[in-house]
Amino acid sequence: MTQRTLGEWLAYLEQLHPSAIDMGLERSQQVAARLGLGQPAPRVITVTGTNGKGSTCAFVAALLQAQGLNVGVYSSPHLLRYNERVQLNGVEATDEQLCEAFAALDAGRGDISLTYFEMGTLAAFWLFERAQLDVVVLEVGLGGRLDTVNVVDADLALVTSIGVDHADYLGDTRESVSYQKAGIFRQGRPALCGDLDPPQPLLDKVRELDCPFYLRGREFNLEIGATHWQWRGRDARGQVVELLDLPLLNLPMENAALALQAYLLLDLPWDAAQIAATLLATKVVGRLDRRAFDWEGKRLNLLLDVGHNPHAAHYLAQRLSRTPPVGRRLAVFGLLADKDLDGVVAPLLGSVQSWAVAPLDTPRSRPAVELQIALQNLGAPAASYASVTAALEAQCAVATAEDEILLFGSFYCVAEALEWLARRSTEEAAHGITG
Repeated sequence: MTQRTLGEWLAYLEQLHPSAIDMGLERSQQVAARLGLGQPAPRVITVTGTNGKGSTCAFVAALLQAQGLNVGVYSSPHLLRYNERVQLNGVEATDEQLCEAFAALDAGRGDISLTYFEMGTLAAFWLFERAQLDVVVLEVGLGGRLDTVNVVDADLALVTSIGVDHADYLGDTRESVSYQKAGIFRQGRPALCGDLDPPQPLLDKVRELDCPFYLRGREFNLEIGATHWQWRGRDARGQVVELLDLPLLNLPMENAALALQAYLLLDLPWDAAQIAATLLATKVVGRLDRRAFDWEGKRLNLLLDVGHNPHAAHYLAQRLSRTPPVGRRLAVFGLLADKDLDGVVAPLLGSVQSWAVAPLDTPRSRPAVELQIALQNLGAPAASYASVTAALEAQCAVATAEDEILLFGSFYCVAEALEWLARRSTEEAAHGITG
């Protein structure tokens, strides 16, 4: 049989199982047991939460790699390339590595049907196990309790935040969501929570499992000032540790605070200057991601953010209020049909002077005209366009160097913008060579 390319493997995975999402661990546990994938590294850190998982994983991984440890990171979804989901010491897995892992999983699963996500998760475990890593950092895809990532026992389990999202699967209350997320906790092992007010089901699970519990606002906390922030936490022996005068970060400092508490519990070298430099250097594409680019003789400012639920929108509005542009803030916005439209746009109405809305490149998109009407009903000036690219170019046409273009609402939205930026960069490079 001819070997499949990565694109062919991904197309194959999409039709392996009758449904795209099929919550439950039994199938994955059976295949993991067959292939010996239950412990992909000596230490496992699992991260769940409504928002903030990606940046928390990035902070944790960066702190560990700064100590010379070999670190694997599994995250989802990806923006441009599937390879983004599996990183080995900060380097994306190659097509060849992923194809080899998928082939091993496909042969090893026998007659057990797995979803696209289940196959991808177990393939990451297969690669991690063979890379002989020191630590893996695993981002939960959906919920926690029944997510494939949870077939591995976490040595440290982190919950970033708790809000209502994916209500069809996790329930429509913070209580039901917290119950699912607390499913990653393990008997007697540390559980960390970055939410200031975790619902009772999460606290109940901590008590049931007798987990050492580290809660933001209690065992660890942060204070953000005008030019610096500071952090305080407790090590595994209960001793207070502080970091003062940390430089402000582009990524959420609340997630950095959670990552610092996790790092502290691993009893690794604690060098304040190195930690500060590592946090400052950590970047995550598409999350509070500032870009500057040239457009028809103008230097324009773009802020990309994948925020797509009310919790993320409230946080984004809070961050925007700290850094108002000299001019206007012009939004480019698209949203999936199953998201809370009013809940996402309401927090940002006061921060945005003009809205350009567009459909996303997926059947799950909410129609642009629906976005436009909703915004106009809320008193916001909004125009609809045929694509995210068209909406972005419309805002570029009216923007000045003092304005900021805010593009948000979905991974699909940010992905299209990144592809647009890449095309422009390539075209400009080609023009520079020929001209």
